[in-house]
Amino acid sequence: MYKMIVSDLDETLLRADGSISDSNIAAIKAATARGIKFVPNTGRNYLTVQPLLETLGLVNQPDEYVISYNGGAIVENAGNQVLATNGMPQSEAQKVFDVMRAFPETDVHVYTLTNLYIYRLRADDQAYLKTRGVPFSALETMDLGSLAGETIIKVIAMNPSANVQTALFQAVNAAFDGQINCTYSSGIYVEANHYGVDKGTATIELGDRLGISPAEIIAIGDNANDLPMLRRVGMPVAVANGIPEVQAVAKLITTADYESGVAEAIEKLVLSDN
Repeated sequence: MYKMIVSDLDETLLRADGSISDSNIAAIKAATARGIKFVPNTGRNYLTVQPLLETLGLVNQPDEYVISYNGGAIVENAGNQVLATNGMPQSEAQKVFDVMRAFPETDVHVYTLTNLYIYRLRADDQAYLKTRGVPFSALETMDLGSLAGETIIKVIAMNPSANVQTALFQAVNAAFDGQINCTYSSGIYVEANHYGVDKGTATIELGDRLGISPAEIIAIGDNANDLPMLRRVGMPVAVANGIPEVQAVAKLITTADYESGVAEAIEKLVLSDN
C-alpha cells in the first residue's frame, strides 16, 4: 500500500547524540529492499546527511532522494543532483536576519544551497552541531550581500529559552504579516523559509515526480516543522517524544521514541504480513 516513507532526522530518527539505532537501520533497509523509498526530510543541508545515507545503503544511489532545508531543496542521491530549489529572495533573507539578530544571546544561521554561515555563534549551539557533523563558517558581517552569488534557502535563530523562541516567532511573523513560513525545530531553533516552502509541499512535489500519491506516503516526525508533511500524507506518524501538536495530527503514535520509533512504524505499516 505504501510506496514512500519520509522521515525527519533529529529527535525522530536520530538519537540525541546524532547516532541511529541498529533497529532503525534494520527496518529501513528491510523496507528499501521491498522497493519502498526512504527519504530523509530534514531542515539540514543535504551534504551533511551523506554519512547517514551511507549507513542506510542509500548514498549516491539513483532514484533515491533527500528533502532538505525544510523543503528548500529536493536532491537525488546519485551525484547529489539538485532537482528543485525553493530559496529566499535576498531582501527577504536580510529582513529575517535583521529581526533575529536583534535578540541578544541568540545566534543566527544563514543556509545557502551548499554552505552554512553563523552569526554570533553560541557555545551550546556549536556543541549541538558537532554531534550532527555539521560544518559551518563564521558570518562576520550583518550584510547578507556578502553572500551574493549563493542561493539563500533559509534563515534560523538558536536560543534555548522557550520564551525567547516564542518572541522570535512572533517578531518574524509580524515583520511579514504572516507571509513567511516560520516554525520551530529541535526545541532550540526558530526557522524561516520563503512563504509556501515547507516539508509537506516538497513531499508532495517529490511524490508527483515519482508517480506516488499522498495516500501512498508515510511521514514520520516529532516537531512543529514536521506538521506540514504530516498533514499532507496518507499516514502521518508521531514518535513517542513528539510534541502534542504533532501527536494530535498523527494516525499512529509509536510507543518508542527516536531510539526505535521509526522501526516500530515501519514494522507495523510496511513489514507486517498481517
